[in-house]
Amino acid sequence: MRTDLRLIADLIPAGSRVLDLGCGDGELLRLLAARGGTGTGVEIEEGRFLAALRRGVDVIDLDINTQLYQFADDSYDVVVLSGTLQNLQRPAQVLRDISRIARRCVVSMPNFVHWRNRLRLLRGRMPVTRHLPYQWYDTPNLHYTSLQDLAPLFDTLRLDISRWIPLDENGHPLRARALGANWRASSAIYLLEARR
Repeated sequence: MRTDLRLIADLIPAGSRVLDLGCGDGELLRLLAARGGTGTGVEIEEGRFLAALRRGVDVIDLDINTQLYQFADDSYDVVVLSGTLQNLQRPAQVLRDISRIARRCVVSMPNFVHWRNRLRLLRGRMPVTRHLPYQWYDTPNLHYTSLQDLAPLFDTLRLDISRWIPLDENGHPLRARALGANWRASSAIYLLEARR
């Protein structure tokens, strides 16, 4: 299991109703079910959708960009958006929608300004890393951001950061996490609470 998924699962209270947007093969929802939680996955990529079904995950096929209106206000305890925000057409709108669907949200995202990415750019090449495993011509990433850019966006959308966990290249929490996190973190996990 991906290390970051275990960290995300640890942020979710046992027994929670969880909506996992971009759930992939359903790995997180299976872990949460083992802890007494219930959940629904959303996945549009056919191979991952079928893998989630094979794992016994309740998964639906819909477009996160345009179809979140189908979920009622406060219909879940927690919404998870793991490694997906940068792929969305309108990330701010999706964040508004998920804060309507659940008061608590967990968002994880790669840090495009990690020092290795900066070094590769200085060498004249686009970065390809564990968290950014695509060549420039086949990447699903539409939006590139740093950890410092996310906090003002969350604040504008009335999402308070209850906890954030900057991660190293192997998905483990950084030691002395605040010290140079925008430079050192390869990705980060945010636990957000909607202000209503």
